[in-house]
Amino acid sequence: MYDHRKLGRELGLFDSDPLIGAGLPYWLPAGAAIREALESYVAEVERRAGYQRVYSPVLGKRELYEISGHWSKYSEDMYPPMEVGGEELVLRPSLCPHHALIYRSRAHSYRELPLRISELGGQYRAELSGVIGGLVRVRAMQLNDAHIFCSLDQVASEAAGALDLINRAYRDMGIAVARYVLALPDEDAKIGDPSSKYVGDAASWARAAELLREVLENAGLDYEDGPGEAAFYGPKIDLQLADAAGREFSLSTVQVDFHQPERFGLEYVGADGNKHRPVMVHRAIVGSIERAVAQLIEVHGGAFPAWLAPVQLVVLPISGDEEKYAAEVARRGVDRGLRVEVAHADEGSLGARIRENRLAPYQLIIGAREASDGSIAVRHRDGNQSAPAHAAAVLDHLREACLPPSQQPARANP
Repeated sequence: MYDHRKLGRELGLFDSDPLIGAGLPYWLPAGAAIREALESYVAEVERRAGYQRVYSPVLGKRELYEISGHWSKYSEDMYPPMEVGGEELVLRPSLCPHHALIYRSRAHSYRELPLRISELGGQYRAELSGVIGGLVRVRAMQLNDAHIFCSLDQVASEAAGALDLINRAYRDMGIAVARYVLALPDEDAKIGDPSSKYVGDAASWARAAELLREVLENAGLDYEDGPGEAAFYGPKIDLQLADAAGREFSLSTVQVDFHQPERFGLEYVGADGNKHRPVMVHRAIVGSIERAVAQLIEVHGGAFPAWLAPVQLVVLPISGDEEKYAAEVARRGVDRGLRVEVAHADEGSLGARIRENRLAPYQLIIGAREASDGSIAVRHRDGNQSAPAHAAAVLDHLREACLPPSQQPARANP
């Protein structure tokens, strides 16, 4: 594996500056292209899975986090309140309290459940300077977060569906899970005791853990119990990845939460006409965008899957005579939604330009014959080359080839 901190900067994906601050990297154009591709991918996956997108502020009143339990159990990792107009505002450490309020803003019927709401939003952690580094531990992150509000008998199927989305996304990204962990409270935890780091009651915790264990076992996944690794409000499934140094970190999680629906007074009207309390399932498909890109850099070494590559097609005119046609091909590729660059003939020999752009999934070689008959020859990243074919057909094929694997159209067997 590669070290994303070094390679990410060499590839011009991200960087940092002391005037912005430690743990606050910025995205350069190539990295922004990867980030945008990931964001678009997640939005499409969630749309197909029945999620509804929302947006919420990155600030909230201190009282909001007192209700959620973050202030009493998590404040050491939060930024201090800002006094504004006589109110104390806090940069949010997570999105779930905002989503609880979004759910509470409208009356709900059992017919609406499960209600799946998602957001790609900023959250902030007051990480100590000794632990921050690269994209894995940062102080400001964009989280692909979602919360499913459902009845108790829907929890297992919704958690299983979320886990399936995560595993499918990992296959599309070409990354592998090191371990599945069922994150549980400490074995001697006094859940509900004011001195405990966990909120709620022991019965709800046991029920949530049982549901998540059922999901893992029904999926046929090997997993380990992780005492002391639970969130303060409930147990969770952690998908652990390993970095270049062999250190593990969590990227995606599925969590079952009985606590926040109770604290925020969330309700729905059941089939019996009475009010009932929903359960809140937390999940993140690709986790934080920062951590996801760090793992992609380390696994792929810059040779990203076509759908994530900052530049998907490089057009290489053999000589200056083909420059005009090369520009036309590039424009037609851009019109199809592809990320395209032209490696101009005066930038070096064809061989040198091919080597310089070796990380691009596809290189389009433009010679005199291609320019005269409107065709394109495609050179693949692995060195294989396709015979010249009509430009429109080639570009249409590449447009499909640059979709995530799970979103490519099915092809009939010959």
